[in-house]
Amino acid sequence: MLEVELKYPIADASAIEAALCRLGAEVLETRDDVDHYFSAPDRNFATTDEAVRVRQSGEQNALTYKGPKLDAETKTRQEIEVPLAPGAAVAELAVRWLRAIRYHPVAEVRKRRRRFRLSCQEFTVELCLDAVDHLGHFLELEILADEPNFPRARTVLLELAAILGLQKPERRSYLQLLQERKNSCLA
Repeated sequence: MLEVELKYPIADASAIEAALCRLGAEVLETRDDVDHYFSAPDRNFATTDEAVRVRQSGEQNALTYKGPKLDAETKTRQEIEVPLAPGAAVAELAVRWLRAIRYHPVAEVRKRRRRFRLSCQEFTVELCLDAVDHLGHFLELEILADEPNFPRARTVLLELAAILGLQKPERRSYLQLLQERKNSCLA
């Protein structure tokens, strides 16, 4: 499956949430996420546009690989996520495991995420209203689709973004944005 995704910076989170409710989006949950990102010993993920992370979502944990982006307009990529047992001790064990096989910690991304679901044409769209520490607010729109349905899923997301008045998608990851912010503060 492909993760077909668009992400937009937003100035008014309350207005976006109200617009989602008017469209009939169902609120799924609000949670705190901590993403621990790693670099590989054999290649530079910043160059290959890949990512490996351990995500803590409340008590839930997952180990995730994200492949390179597949098109120039969206953040579509292969994503492989392996669920882990719950609890902070398991997340720490996954971090230690990655370090043991020579993966190096790069950064942590912390966010408060409010998740919504919306049926849109033949797809289920997951929408995430994120408040990212040190970056601000963003709205992510995502559809999981197989390759033959990728073009249609991308079109549906672009149409939904237009309905919400969103312009200028952000293709950089939160990790990239935080690293750029850190580098500009050091310069």
